[in-house]
Amino acid sequence: MSLSAFLAVALLHLMAAISPGPSVLMAARIGITEGFRTGVAVAVGIGIGGVLWACAALFGLALLFEYAPMLLTVMKVAGGAFLLFMAYKLWKSADQPLTQNHDDAPPRSLFSAFMLGLVTQVSNPKPAILFAAIFIGTVPASAGIGTYAALLAMVFFNETLWNTLVSRLFSMQKTRATYLNLKGWIDRAFGGLLGLLGIKIAAT
Repeated sequence: MSLSAFLAVALLHLMAAISPGPSVLMAARIGITEGFRTGVAVAVGIGIGGVLWACAALFGLALLFEYAPMLLTVMKVAGGAFLLFMAYKLWKSADQPLTQNHDDAPPRSLFSAFMLGLVTQVSNPKPAILFAAIFIGTVPASAGIGTYAALLAMVFFNETLWNTLVSRLFSMQKTRATYLNLKGWIDRAFGGLLGLLGIKIAAT
């Protein structure tokens, strides 16, 4: 695989990672409510989830979806249901005051935050299709383990770095102060967006 082809794949994936979706929304939500440290753990989970979907695309799961569309449907419905559940929790707790102080300690364990990021990313099976579209025609059949390792490292780097930046932006003191003043409205907005994304994933 040529360097120019690798850079093209990296750029395409970075654009996909930046585009708004459940993972970016979750990174923003955790950054604003639980702080940067917890947000980094979420971002790492999102990065690992991206690597799992990239592996699926490289090793044939996207092809399996094509020949067994019911499997993709089941995964999309399950993922959409998870996001709808998270949306319901956000909406339900919108009027509850934020009492935790994330400057002292994260409200949840870093492992729990990591798992939240991982499950949020894995709940959307569409990246497997996206990766397949990107990899077809750019990754030669003769590619060795080194090329695969470089691609997976690139996916992890892009996903983790972008969502870490999102979490950092939303964990800043001015952003947090705005959130505390408008918590009910912002939580309902986050919940509504997550719900709409869940419906979109399940229905398309």
